[in-house]
Amino acid sequence: MRIRQDHRLVRLDDSWLTLPNPRDVPVELCARPDVPLEPAAVDEALTLLETAETLDRLAEATPGYDGPPPRLTRVALTPDFHKGAGIPIGTVIETEHALLPQAVGNDVNCGMRLEVTSLTEDAVRPRLDALERRLRHLFFEGGRRIALTPAQREALLRDGLPGLLLTGDASWPGLSPDDADDAVDRAHASGFPTETAEAFSGWIGSAGGASHDSLIGGIGGGNHFCEIQCVSRVHDAAAAHAWGLTPGTVVLMVHSGSLGLGHQANATALDRLRAGWPDGLPRPRNGILPFLLDERSAAARRRYLDAFGNAANFALGNRFFLSLTLRAGLGAECGETASRLLYDAPHNLFWRDGDRVVHRKGATPAGGPTGAGTFGMWGEPVIVPGSMGASSFVMRGHGNPRTLASACHGAGRSVPRGATARASEAELDAFLREFRVVTPLDHRDPVVARRSDVMSAWRRDLKQEAPWAYKDITPVVSSLDDGGVASPVAELRPLLTVKG
Repeated sequence: MRIRQDHRLVRLDDSWLTLPNPRDVPVELCARPDVPLEPAAVDEALTLLETAETLDRLAEATPGYDGPPPRLTRVALTPDFHKGAGIPIGTVIETEHALLPQAVGNDVNCGMRLEVTSLTEDAVRPRLDALERRLRHLFFEGGRRIALTPAQREALLRDGLPGLLLTGDASWPGLSPDDADDAVDRAHASGFPTETAEAFSGWIGSAGGASHDSLIGGIGGGNHFCEIQCVSRVHDAAAAHAWGLTPGTVVLMVHSGSLGLGHQANATALDRLRAGWPDGLPRPRNGILPFLLDERSAAARRRYLDAFGNAANFALGNRFFLSLTLRAGLGAECGETASRLLYDAPHNLFWRDGDRVVHRKGATPAGGPTGAGTFGMWGEPVIVPGSMGASSFVMRGHGNPRTLASACHGAGRSVPRGATARASEAELDAFLREFRVVTPLDHRDPVVARRSDVMSAWRRDLKQEAPWAYKDITPVVSSLDDGGVASPVAELRPLLTVKG
C-alpha cells in the first residue's frame, strides 16, 4: 500500500528519500512507500537542522575560538522515524568539532539485549500461567533482590558490566560462567570507562555492605519491556544457525536504559552549557545547545562525559540484571535453563572519532562484516522489536554509509502517546484475550477488577503501547533490507511481555 508522502520529502527510489533544507545539510531517509511518515516528525527534523546555524554563531561568539569550523555534516533517518521531544526518534547526526548531548537525550544507552536459551516453545507454553505469576512476583512484588556492594556499584558505573563482574562476589541467581566473556565479546560496547562516579555517589554508598534498591533491574516506563519469545521463522539459514536461532528456540529480549541516571547526565550537560553560553548570544530557537570541541569547554564537557559514561554503564548492568530475572523465572517454572547472550546493542549514544561525532537517537548500530571478531563473518546483529504482541526481527548489518552504519530500533510510533486514549475499549479487550502482558497490576484479580479507577488508569497506560499505536513492523524491516541497511536473519514471536 502506497501512503501519501509529505510534500517536503523527495523520493529518490523505492527505498530512499531526501529532505531538502535551507542549510543544504545532506539528509536521507530509508523508508519504502508503504511506511507512514508523520509530518510532525518532518517539522521536527527541519527544526533540528537549524543547529547548523547555531554552530556558526556559537563559534563566532566564543572568545578565543580558533579551531576548525564546527559543522552539522550529515543526518540519516531510519524507517521508524517519528516525532520525539525536540529531535525525532530514528535520527542519526554526524557533526565535526561539536557534540550535541540532546541528540542522545535523557535515556542514555537505552538499548536491546537478546539472549538465546536452551528451552523450546513446547516446554514453555504450557507453563505460561505459572510463569506469569512468578515473573510478577520477581519484577514487581519484592522478588527482585539484587544485592550490590558499594565497590560493585562503583565498578559498574566506572567500568561497565565487565567491571561489575570482576568485582566482589557475583553470586546472583541465573549467573552463567559465560557472562563475563560475553559482556566483552557480544556487546557493541562493553563499557565506557570514566575517571569518576562522583555524580552518583549517593547511589554507590546508599548502605554499608551489600544492599538492595528499587533501581537496578527496573524495566522503566514507556516502550521499555522484557519479553519471552520464540524463533518462529528463519530468513538466513547460515547466519541463524551460527547465532543459535533455530525454529522453536526460546529467546529473551530486554529493552531498557539508564533510568534516572540518564536524566541526571543530560541535566549535567544542559547546566554546563547554559552556564557557559556566550554573553549576548541568543539561545537557539530550537533549544539545542552544542558543546564545541575546544579547550575552553573541556572541563564542562568532562563533567558531562563522566556522568554520561556512568549512566551508559548503568544501562548495560540494568539490562543484564533484567535478563537474570527472566532466567530465574524460567528456571523456577521450566526446569534447568541455560541462556547465552547473542548481542547487546545501544540506541541512544554518541561515538567520537577524533573531531567527528556520530549521535544516534532511537537508532542502533548496524555495522557490516569485518572478517574479525565474533560477528565478523555476518555483520553486526541488529535487533528490531515490533510493537507489544507483534513479531520482532534479528537482522545483520551491512555498514551502509547512507545511514552512517545505523538501523532503526523498532517499528516506530504511528499514533502520539496522548492520542492513544481514544482507542476502542473493545480493541484492547480483544488484544488482552490474545496476548499475555505481565504488569505490576494483576487485572485478573477480582479485587483489582472491582476498582474502576485503578483499572481505567491501567487500561489507559496499556493503550499507549498497544499494537495500533505503532507502525507495522513488516514494511519497516523490508525498508532496511531493500535499502541495503540490514538483512533479516530470524523472526521472533512473543510468548509473554513484562511491562513496568
